[in-house]
Amino acid sequence: MFQTFIDTANAPIFGIDLQGRVNEWNKKAAEITGFSREEVLGKLLIDIHGWSSIETVLTNALQGHDIENFEYNLFTKDQRRRDLLLNATTWRDVDGTTIIGVIGVAQDITERKQIENEKARVALELQNFIDTANAPIFGIDAEGLVNEWNNKAAAITGYTRKEALGKNLVTSFIPPEFQKSVEEVLLNALQGHETANFEFPLSTKHERRVEVLLNATTRRDVKGNVVGVLGVGQDITERKQVEMEKTRVAQELRTFIDTANAPIFGIDANGLVNEWNSKSAEITGFSRDEVLGKNLVEDFITVEYQKS
Repeated sequence: MFQTFIDTANAPIFGIDLQGRVNEWNKKAAEITGFSREEVLGKLLIDIHGWSSIETVLTNALQGHDIENFEYNLFTKDQRRRDLLLNATTWRDVDGTTIIGVIGVAQDITERKQIENEKARVALELQNFIDTANAPIFGIDAEGLVNEWNNKAAAITGYTRKEALGKNLVTSFIPPEFQKSVEEVLLNALQGHETANFEFPLSTKHERRVEVLLNATTRRDVKGNVVGVLGVGQDITERKQVEMEKTRVAQELRTFIDTANAPIFGIDANGLVNEWNSKSAEITGFSRDEVLGKNLVEDFITVEYQKS
């Protein structure tokens, strides 16, 4: 009955005697290796193609030291790689005192290892993407501590990855007047409420302010639990400087128009007044509020001159 259990088990099972020669080889072992029972019985296990890697494990088991969950790989008869997880147990005689060999029960973990390797590959690709992205990318854990800081984030702030990791993002890298609003965005993301196109400044190592446009994305583990936030930003410092310069120039132009010592007025494409400076108001008696939106020709030009 025990032999039937071994033969029909859904796991590869093999046995060796004190000399290391195969004396047990079930159907599953034959299936995953490609070697039939008849091909291996009586042969030294370590001489069978692909099995030499477990020689030390078998030697220990023959000395009474059982081994659990030993990972190894072998190549089958047709040169395919298989990954196995092995328990090697000392085999004793009926009175339990004399060692007569080793019984090995394995688990074929080839597919699991392939999945793990693929996950590792994807994770490495993602890490490479994050590190080399031409945009600042940072991450925080559930406590708000930095756990991701890519090359671009280091470049624009002056803080290296090593300097940033483990620090509180808000208190360490956000100017005091913006800490509350940034913290609110991050807390929302930690609750699953993501934010797009949020503008805020980062403090740099050299006391320069960098303006960032941020998308804050919730970060989850494989079970869907929130574990942090990943922020992908865009350095908009130059754009903001251009916008501020445009605003300054526009303000200067507005001041120039308003204070000019000559009447200045403007109309839109429909002939409606959209500019009326202080001097225009002074010499006509009509305030800016009174004329804006009105037809310049019909309302403020005498009839005999309207056509010209």
